[in-house]
Amino acid sequence: MTLLDQDASVEGFSLESRGWTVRAEDCEPKSAALASLVNLAPPDAIASVGYVSHGNVFIVAGSDSARARSCAERLAGDLHVTLLAASPDKGRAATAYAAWTGRVTALRGYLGEFFATISDLKADGLPAKPASDAKFDLILDFSPVPLFAMAQPPQGYFRAPADDASLDTMLEDLRSAVGEFEKPRYFAYRESICAHSRSGIVGCNACIEVCSTQAIAGDGDHVKVDPHLCMGCGACSTVCPSGAMSFQFPRVADRGAQLKQLLSAYRHAGGKDACILFHNGTDGRELLAASAASGRGIPARVLPLEAWHVASIGLDLLLPAIAFGASQVAVLCAGSETREYRDALRAQMAIGETILSALGYSGTHFILVEAADGAAASAAFEAVTPAPSLPVPAAFMLSNDKRTAIEFAVEHLAKHAPSPRDEIALAAGAPYGEVVVDRAKCTMCMACAGACPESALMDGVDVPMLKFLERNCVQCGLCEKTCPEDAITLKPRLLLTPAVRETRVLNETQPFHCVSCNKPFGTKQMVDAMLGRLAGHSMFAGGEALRRLQMCADCRVVDMMSNKNEASVLKL
Repeated sequence: MTLLDQDASVEGFSLESRGWTVRAEDCEPKSAALASLVNLAPPDAIASVGYVSHGNVFIVAGSDSARARSCAERLAGDLHVTLLAASPDKGRAATAYAAWTGRVTALRGYLGEFFATISDLKADGLPAKPASDAKFDLILDFSPVPLFAMAQPPQGYFRAPADDASLDTMLEDLRSAVGEFEKPRYFAYRESICAHSRSGIVGCNACIEVCSTQAIAGDGDHVKVDPHLCMGCGACSTVCPSGAMSFQFPRVADRGAQLKQLLSAYRHAGGKDACILFHNGTDGRELLAASAASGRGIPARVLPLEAWHVASIGLDLLLPAIAFGASQVAVLCAGSETREYRDALRAQMAIGETILSALGYSGTHFILVEAADGAAASAAFEAVTPAPSLPVPAAFMLSNDKRTAIEFAVEHLAKHAPSPRDEIALAAGAPYGEVVVDRAKCTMCMACAGACPESALMDGVDVPMLKFLERNCVQCGLCEKTCPEDAITLKPRLLLTPAVRETRVLNETQPFHCVSCNKPFGTKQMVDAMLGRLAGHSMFAGGEALRRLQMCADCRVVDMMSNKNEASVLKL
């Protein structure tokens, strides 16, 4: 390292310690706040996910046979190489790698566990096969169309670059990808509160749709996540309405402790109008460094917090940050984020902004900064006008339960709101609201209560009654889709009165009593609806059949067995 390089390194460290603010004299409160984070206890360890690779690499030549064969020869001395090409290289001499011909029709898996389906396979010295499956540890793909189409392919898959310098680096990465490896298990999943599906009816697909690695798939009424495919973006936890999916790297409670410490130290050091900036540790960090190196940097009031991935920043961090005293929260998207991630962040920010605006908090509180270079990032932050901070910062600690964290923040914000409200209307798709029941249509069949995954809708046990607890409702729509009478509609809103925690009756009726033994069963609406629909059916043309519909199950069987005119297979 030259003296010039050492000077640049020292200056880079200095800029980082000042939170990428160029003028040291402006950032004393920020520096004190960032330095205070070392006082926090380290978070508890999280579970890990393991991989085992023995170095069996599968090179798919695609339309670049010459480069693929060259790579096979270069890797053969260190790895077990199998090359798949469309046609054999008739002029090649015996080599240390296996040469196959055929075409990959399917590829799945991850580092150490890749499974390729190959059609028209012909291997050295073996007869041709119409289709065959083969297992590999690593994939080097020269195909014109990538074999993995998702935005973030799995660990162990290498898409060959066009330039030779990058390809050389990739070959070194392949050589080092042998052995046992671990990564964090980035997520936790509670299937008991998952609103994905009930009885074949889909309610919420948010996590499946946002996942860029295709790690999440439906699994009956719930979902399943392949931890080996998960790259830790955390977007699934951001869009999950119930909190069934939660991000663990770090957990919300640990991130909340950072926010409280950072904002408290900043205030005590004389700082004002704090803006929390979440950025990732790759291109986001590089963008901030470039911004500072250009001589502009970010404003002294902007406090950077590095995240594994910014897609994990949801409403359970945005609203608490404001409650803890931040003027604003910004999320930096430097280019590696998918469109789905950015859309999810915008949606979360829109809900938060709606709530704060309705409560009378002026200004813009949540900002998604999309910048391609350091100068653009600097300009974006300089253009932001600070919003007034909360006069009384919250003292609560964040819960790892998503809805509890949001609830605590909203309660504090509502308590100190410039314009207190009892109810805030939210846009369609928001995870808060009520269920509205048309009593004239409802037959009290209780299908909605059976479908509700959050216990927001409940029956009256021994009394024909439909009850609702708004605090639990995530607006998944399962009740609305399940209702056979189309009697249910959803009304997105945020209720801020104690009634949100109180069970209320949506519909009730008198029970219908068996016409034979007088035992209560079902409801009058349900029996009347059944009689009305079946009265014109040929099987219920006689009065006896219709009367039997008004009997309980036991009496119905007795009546059928004692009726001499009843058709039976025993009399055939």
